[in-house]
Amino acid sequence: MTSRANHGPPSLGGVPTQMKFARTKSIDAILATAEKKSLHRTLGAFQLTLFGIGCVIGTGIFVLTAAGAQKAGPGLMLAFAIAGAICIVAALCYAEIASMLPVAGSAYTYTYTVMGELLAWTVGWALILEYAVAASAVSVGWSGYFTGTILKQFFGMELPAYLASAPLALGGAPGGLINLPAVVIALLVTWLLMIGTTESARVNAVLVLIKVTALTAFIVLTLPSGQFSTANFNPFLPAGIFGGFGSGVGAVGAAATIFFAYVGFDAVSTAAEETKNPQRNVPIGLIGSLLFCTVFYILVAAGAIGTIGGQPIMGPNGIPFPAGSEELARQCALPQYSGALVCSNEALAHVLRQIGFGTVGNLLGIAAFVALPSVILILLFGQTRIFFVMSRDGLLPEGLSKIHPKWKTPYVVTALTGGAVAFAAAFLPVGKLADIANAGTLYAFMMVAIAVMMLRKTEPNRPRSFKTPALWLIGPATIAGCIFLFFNLPFEAMLVLPIWGAVGMLIYYGYSYRASHVGRGIVEAPEDLPLA
Repeated sequence: MTSRANHGPPSLGGVPTQMKFARTKSIDAILATAEKKSLHRTLGAFQLTLFGIGCVIGTGIFVLTAAGAQKAGPGLMLAFAIAGAICIVAALCYAEIASMLPVAGSAYTYTYTVMGELLAWTVGWALILEYAVAASAVSVGWSGYFTGTILKQFFGMELPAYLASAPLALGGAPGGLINLPAVVIALLVTWLLMIGTTESARVNAVLVLIKVTALTAFIVLTLPSGQFSTANFNPFLPAGIFGGFGSGVGAVGAAATIFFAYVGFDAVSTAAEETKNPQRNVPIGLIGSLLFCTVFYILVAAGAIGTIGGQPIMGPNGIPFPAGSEELARQCALPQYSGALVCSNEALAHVLRQIGFGTVGNLLGIAAFVALPSVILILLFGQTRIFFVMSRDGLLPEGLSKIHPKWKTPYVVTALTGGAVAFAAAFLPVGKLADIANAGTLYAFMMVAIAVMMLRKTEPNRPRSFKTPALWLIGPATIAGCIFLFFNLPFEAMLVLPIWGAVGMLIYYGYSYRASHVGRGIVEAPEDLPLA
């Protein structure tokens, strides 16, 4: 049953909820709410791992290899290692807290129970930015393979520039007006997600297999290739390790950009409420997918740079032109850079064509064309589930959490999210979208690490099917790593988070603060659960 206090909101988790900075929801109440209005549990450990692999191995390799090389040159390999190391410590924190709270909502839900509603709102609002913008970035990356491989290589056709790219003023190609293929794929994936989670997972399993096969073929053809030369790695760090505050270049700047491709493990945790035996399966999906993908990232980057090189195009000041910038687009239009890795919209297929494996390169392009939608699918999946649980808590209109009677999915919020993703994909280039997405990602990961450390103090006896080893080291390392990468994003990307956060605060105090179920004293109690 649902209880309502007669004399103000109740106290949950030992914190008076009338204190507007400390409204909290106990772990028992969160689990009870999830059971009362829950999503259908259909996913196992294998499907969760495939979900993570499907999201992580995607744009970061198929598309952002070029943008990362422009920022770091051969140091891209180090960038993948840096980003992977920070993700591994973050994943260990996620694994513990997700096994304790196997419900939808990810970092938002975790923050709600530990640090209160206001901070939970900021995390949920940041996650909305993260997932939606990242899905837009992958849609743009898919568009590059569609126009470069499917249309040009197989049909000898070229889409008019004004239909194939964002406007030059926003970092797109000369003559660009709208990225129509990116819009189409975003809307198609939205439709698939509205049909149902199980159907989406089955399609994703096939796409992941195609993608991993394609990347394995790439590694086999490039690393032992006669054209592989260690000379291509010299200089290894043409822009240095640190490019400087707000520059977004250097190995760390590249790590900050490609970090967003690792958010697959976060999407795994958002699926906890739809997972069978989540205490066991969520940690497996989180850590297994991340370790598998990190190895692939480094091997593929080594193969690409070792065969055709990956030196950035430098500006007159000896600093690489910003990836996705108008200046770089103009340089890439010059004949001497026609074969450069950093100028390609379909980096891996381009590498194979350059070393004489044109047919295999085209097949890899087809694989990316077919498989990248799985990344969009997982990102949209995660984003809609964040919306769903915030709506279920009353912080967003409850109509958003409406479940379709036949499909059993939150179809209203899925449709709205898909429309916003398609709009962003239409007008922004992939590099800028990736940087923007990272601002929200890094904030959310940091808050999860803080929540895990606090729960060790406040809930020491609660069962944990997975405990983060050496939390005294892993927790602070996650926090420091996230802050470190955030301040190595381009300056304009760093500005996005506080601006987006300010908009969120207006919504919170204009609507959510008053509509909140916890604030109104509406709480699901554990004893409300039906008896088996």
